[in-house]
Amino acid sequence: MKYPVILFNGEDGWIIAECPSIPGCITQGETRDGALVNIREVIELTLEVRRELGLTTPEPNEVLTIAETTEVEL
Repeated sequence: MKYPVILFNGEDGWIIAECPSIPGCITQGETRDGALVNIREVIELTLEVRRELGLTTPEPNEVLTIAETTEVEL
């Protein structure tokens, strides 16, 4: 199963990774690759705990793809 992950820059320069399909699945890494390794682990552990507790496994949601980022001057 593939879960969408959103990556964005944190204020401290680290990369934040979030899985919007599973509430609370958020982590960070010093690099993009590090953040992806960490979010995979968080997703796996969260799904494992949900199974142990008899909870349903969330289905992956589609996430709007951002085609462009830009700035506006004020």
